[in-house]
Amino acid sequence: MTERVPILRIGDVLVVSIQFDLEDQTVLNLQEDLAEQIVARSARGVIIDITALEIVDSFVGRMLATIADVSRMLDARTVVVGMRPAVAITLVELGLSLGGVDTALDLEKGLARLRRSAQAADLA
Repeated sequence: MTERVPILRIGDVLVVSIQFDLEDQTVLNLQEDLAEQIVARSARGVIIDITALEIVDSFVGRMLATIADVSRMLDARTVVVGMRPAVAITLVELGLSLGGVDTALDLEKGLARLRRSAQAADLA
């Protein structure tokens, strides 16, 4: 049986904390679950915390970008937090720049980035 990644809510932000290495099916399930939760909870932001991931392969890297694209189409902004230096280097070496995905060092900074983004959008 494939594990499900829990999705938590903090205000209008959904938080996904990935605590184990992801199998391909788990990533696909996360993508679907997250899209459903964005709509159901009218989320304006998504934070994906990858602090616990020691490695990211090309599939997981592409899926992070895809999740951000899907979230953006559903009017939610995505921030990936907790990226280790080795993960960042691997993503660059794989040619995965994660375009459209903001990053922050930790959850607190990710939430602040989403708040600033929401304030700027409200002023526009």
